[in-house]
Amino acid sequence: MSVLTVVLALFAALANAAASVLQRRAAAQDEDRAGARHTMVRSLLRLVRDRYWVAGAALLAVTTVLQAAALAVGSLAVVQPLMASELLFTLMVGSVVFHRRPDARTWMAFVALAVGLALFLGSAAPSAGEDTAVEGRWGWAGLALFVLVTALAAAGSLVRGAPRAALFGSAAAVGFGGTAALLKEVTGRLPQGVGAVLSQWPPYATAAVGVVSFLLLQSALRAGTLAASQPALTLGDALTSVGLGWGLFGEEIALGVRVVPELIGVALIGLGSVGLARAPSVHGAWDTAPAARDGPGRRQGGRRGA
Repeated sequence: MSVLTVVLALFAALANAAASVLQRRAAAQDEDRAGARHTMVRSLLRLVRDRYWVAGAALLAVTTVLQAAALAVGSLAVVQPLMASELLFTLMVGSVVFHRRPDARTWMAFVALAVGLALFLGSAAPSAGEDTAVEGRWGWAGLALFVLVTALAAAGSLVRGAPRAALFGSAAAVGFGGTAALLKEVTGRLPQGVGAVLSQWPPYATAAVGVVSFLLLQSALRAGTLAASQPALTLGDALTSVGLGWGLFGEEIALGVRVVPELIGVALIGLGSVGLARAPSVHGAWDTAPAARDGPGRRQGGRRGA
């Protein structure tokens, strides 16, 4: 694991967290104005005129560039898990944008999730694999991703509130994990020449899966608070990437005695998930409060609490 890989992945995580916060702020403001009576298309048409949403979209583009650079010098199973730091970056950036501090239970839940994932992946120590996928495996991987994303999105459409945000966040996470794997495939083929790569299918599959994942992310952001969608999004992306790294690029994880700390990490992830589900922020107004909608330096009288 090189220093360059770590730095690029962490900056990508920071950019992605800031993008999620800014776009959630725009979505919260849009909900306040229009409620839930408009379609996704109409909502997007309004949001593209919101400066916070546009800034978030620009940061997503920056994230893609940084992520591609990290994947070019590091393995999929290392880069994507490092982006789990997005959880903490989300809290930090969100506290500034929404002028509200998350409650202590939410902080503890996020920390447990991040530490658990770090412990699991640190113990697993994913090895470097091939630059491109093993021949013949993309077909099966693509089918599995399609089925999983469809199932999660379908389940999300049947519920409301935090569960909806979590399910759509999970669907987006699987999609973004697939996008990262496709992006690694593209960077792995670059030695063939840009012209040769553009004549092949991976760049276009990357764009298509990325767009679908982006739309699922917008559904998650509109469905509920960041506290509900962000853990599923970040952790699901990391775990999906570890699986794809193993299945497509031959990246292996350590077993044997390391299974114990790996299981401890999984337990922390579970405890963090339970703590987050019970935290007031999931059902509260951390990122939908008047302070978030009014903008810096503005408050409505008598509406400071939440």
